[in-house]
Amino acid sequence: MSHRDPPTISDVAALAAVSVGTASKALNGRGSMRPETRQRVREAAERLGFRASAAARSLQAGRTYTVGMITTDSIGRFSIPVMLGAEDSLGAGRMSVFLCDGRDDPIREQYYLDTLLSRRVDGIIVTGRRAQPRPPVRADLPVPVVYAFISSTDPDDCSVLVDEADGATKAVEHLLAVGRRRIAHVSGPEHHQSAATRCTTAASRLAEAGLEFSAPPMFGEWSEAWGRHAAGTLLANGYDFDAVFCGSDQIARGVADGLRAAGRRVPDDVALVGFDNWDVMAMACQPPLTSVDMDLEGVGRAAADLLLAAINGQPAPGRHYRPCRLVARESTAVTVRPAPGTAAAPPDRPAAHPRT
Repeated sequence: MSHRDPPTISDVAALAAVSVGTASKALNGRGSMRPETRQRVREAAERLGFRASAAARSLQAGRTYTVGMITTDSIGRFSIPVMLGAEDSLGAGRMSVFLCDGRDDPIREQYYLDTLLSRRVDGIIVTGRRAQPRPPVRADLPVPVVYAFISSTDPDDCSVLVDEADGATKAVEHLLAVGRRRIAHVSGPEHHQSAATRCTTAASRLAEAGLEFSAPPMFGEWSEAWGRHAAGTLLANGYDFDAVFCGSDQIARGVADGLRAAGRRVPDDVALVGFDNWDVMAMACQPPLTSVDMDLEGVGRAAADLLLAAINGQPAPGRHYRPCRLVARESTAVTVRPAPGTAAAPPDRPAAHPRT
């Protein structure tokens, strides 16, 4: 290769000590291989300044290397993290994403679907803000479709979902681990699938520990105002509780405000756990909120990986669940007070947080 010739895929393969086919698959995000092999190929391409020709790849593979994403989440609270995760995986294969906001309007959604198909996208990801199943976007589409965060009512469709039962279990187990036994529950609308799943799972986990909710579960809106109202109701009715598991971070922040206004200390008197790990809410809560993280970017990456596999002739129908993780913060971490007559810890030493 002269200094004026652009590097080729053969040059990348030679530098990475792999075959041309392996180099092509590594750069396009296709095939199964060891992560270190894929990374070595990418580093070789970067070192050589190799840039694949999108036009040539399309002609060779009969693809446009574009993917459509249709969302019903106008606010972007859930769809943006999913999209970022999907782009992480699709970007490795140098694929572009067209984002379309259906705004919960079936006519608009079908218009965008037709537009994406006219652009000959290789596949489509459908996402939204509600976890309950939705009808398929359309039957007999010419390209594969993967549903992310939401699911299709057709069991043969591929859907990537958050294991909300896993998240609720981890929330209750964390509260039990920090010594709480009188746990109340405040959540969103009772008919909402997420609210129902989180409540039922929490009650089951408490039952396994020989416990039950310290007050009847309270259902309302996904809002801070409802959280404040619910906290006031719990206190006014004289329920004895030392923790509250909330169905969302917005509700939890409202509960924290309501408890503080009534002179109850969080976490000393009442530990508090939310759901979503929405930074805007969790970090603005006083004190910062322990919350269940649904790993929405991970959902997006998994959906993109499954879509790429389907595009390459390896579909994986059915529902694929991803676990949650619990992020512990000050709302469940009680500062240990020294016993009478013992020296207190130096003021610059951070309080220990319980392991989860």
